[in-house]
Amino acid sequence: MSQLNEFALQADYNRLMNQRQYEACANLSAAQLKQDQGAFFKSILGTLNHILVGDIIWLKRFGAHPSSQKALAYVNQLAKPASLDSCLFADLSKLHKERKKIDAVIIDWIGNLDEEAMRECISYTNMAGERFSKPLPCLITHLFLHQVHHRGQVTTLLSQCGVDFGETDLIELIAEC
Repeated sequence: MSQLNEFALQADYNRLMNQRQYEACANLSAAQLKQDQGAFFKSILGTLNHILVGDIIWLKRFGAHPSSQKALAYVNQLAKPASLDSCLFADLSKLHKERKKIDAVIIDWIGNLDEEAMRECISYTNMAGERFSKPLPCLITHLFLHQVHHRGQVTTLLSQCGVDFGETDLIELIAEC
């Protein structure tokens, strides 16, 4: 499987898991969603917001590169989150609506990348003001792994609320040979 096909698979998985996670969260009360459960970003809602914040920050970095400006135009017009714990949406349904938009943007962006872009480096400044230049494929991997990491936390928080999230394995999207 080519690297671009692998990223397309991860983007599809990302959308599927986000959709399932938001559907599971919809069964909780607003108080349960906002309850501080001791996670990195305190609550389920705080963690879901952080995942979106991370996506926007990274996609804006990718969108500054000529290979991605068109596909990431929607994200480029969004305001940069002020911090990693920014609460972009206090309402789950509004957060879910934006999550769906961002997931569609990611899928479109990945689908528009080519092999030439896979040889590019992305230069960016992190939230602390430090400059970096790293290979695009490694940063795309980071984007997806960041989501997986924090979705795992949300799954644990859901479990603490009595919600069984179910399977999270990528294997269900991998085609048979």
